[in-house]
Formats: sequence, C-alpha cells, structure tokens
Amino acid sequence: MTDGISHGLSDGMTASSGGHRRSPVPVVLASASSARRATLAAAGVDARVAVSSVDEEDTVRRGQQRYDDLSSADIALLLARAKCEDVAAQIESDDPPAGMDADCLVLGCDSVLELDGRVHGKPGSPDVALARWRSMRGSQGVLHTGHWLIDVRAPEAGGTGATLGAVASTAVWFANIPDDELEAYVATGEPLNVAGAFTIDGLGGPFVDRLEGDPHNVVGVSLPVVRELLLELGLRWYDVRTR
Repeated sequence: MTDGISHGLSDGMTASSGGHRRSPVPVVLASASSARRATLAAAGVDARVAVSSVDEEDTVRRGQQRYDDLSSADIALLLARAKCEDVAAQIESDDPPAGMDADCLVLGCDSVLELDGRVHGKPGSPDVALARWRSMRGSQGVLHTGHWLIDVRAPEAGGTGATLGAVASTAVWFANIPDDELEAYVATGEPLNVAGAFTIDGLGGPFVDRLEGDPHNVVGVSLPVVRELLLELGLRWYDVRTR
C-alpha cells in the first residue's frame, strides 16, 4: 500500500535552537489509549485527547478493496491514518471539539499483533482473549504500531499542511504460561481491550519474556518514530515538549 504514505509535540515555554523561549506546538492525540497519552507525557508532551468515530472493521474492509493485499503493518498504518484524519477534520470543522487549539498537530496511532501470519487487534471478550493467549503462549509475534501525523496549524502559525506516517514493529516473545495463570490474567479484564491481548506496562508484563525493538511501541506509540515525523516537519522534540 503506497498511496499517500511516507515516513512525524512542549512546555508553556520551550527552548528553541536559538536559545529563545516560546510556547509549545499543541499536540492532539487521536486515541483513547491512556497508555499512549502517559507515554507521551512521560517524555514531556502533554497531549490533548480527541477520540475518532472511525469504524475499524469497515476501514480495513474498504482498504482491502482498494489495495487488494494489506500486510499487518499496512493495516496498522491504515487505521492510524483514518483516525488521525477523522480527528483533524473535527478540529478544522465549524464545530470543533471543546478546548481544542486549531493550530496543532494531530497524532493518530493504532496497533495490531501479527501472529502466525494473522492479524489480531483487541479481543473484546474473555473467550476470545483466552483462545488468543493459548495460541500466543510460548511463541513469538510482532506488534506493529502505525503512526500518522497531520499538521493543521495555520500558515501564519508555522503550519505546513503536511500529512505523513510510519510504522514501528517490535518482536515479542511470550511466556509459556499455564492455564490457571492465563485464566486469572484474563479474569482481570486487562487483555480484553488492548491490541494483542497483552500489555508490558501492566498486569501482562510478567508474561512477556523479551522484546526486540522499541518497547514504547508495544505500549502503543514509538517515541523515536514520532520524533522522526516531527523532524520531517522541521520541528524538534523541544518544540512540542510541555515541560
């Protein structure tokens, strides 16, 4: 899938390369994920949240019709782009979300787990989560996170109108956990609404043996990828850092 896809936020006052102080460029996260928001916040970016109205299954179906063959990474990027574009359109509309700065950057992310050639998102129910983990345990998968960034700032605010994206992929090795531990974990409810049915920063952490790649990516947003996208807009991390 190549159409429109390329390889993309800071303190009430931040330092610019010239040593001056200026307000950060606001970032809006097009995701309801508290883990993504917390990851950005830990790196100094206090992103506002605006949730998209994207129907994921319909978006993937239409994408497959258009592009015919989508890889797991393509699906992650397709969904990230759709969510980012939906929120950007909300912000630029006549009725934008309350409290949103129109001169901002919109970041959309979406994660999927690739296991044995199949794509897995959020399981949604205990039965699906149990079945998923029974196939995952003792094996290795790849967590793909698509990132899409849209610059909706006005030209006088430094806006470029750019829209760009990239995918980060991290290999994950899962522990061969017994049924009783698996059932106890699923009973917590945590794996039901996270991509791949696991976390590394929560209750699922003990069941991940090792990673190869960016660990932030498994949480849901790759900070190095976001930095690279910002660089393509001519921005530095300090331009979006809020502290």
